[in-house]
Amino acid sequence: MVVVIAKNNESPEKLLKRFKRLVEQEQILIDYKRHEFYEKPSEKKKRRERQRKKKLAKIRKKLQQGGI
Repeated sequence: MVVVIAKNNESPEKLLKRFKRLVEQEQILIDYKRHEFYEKPSEKKKRRERQRKKKLAKIRKKLQQGGI
């Protein structure tokens, strides 16, 4: 849960900007979108597998560029 307390003489725009930054850091919107619709266990497994492959490909690419 994100709580933003207004500081002395803080403008509403700055307060909103701080709130949005905290929401992004907590990944609340990502979590909300993921739970917006029911995801079958098989779909969840496929999504996780795609994420794992993407992460491994990124690591391999970084290693190849580094010359290791």
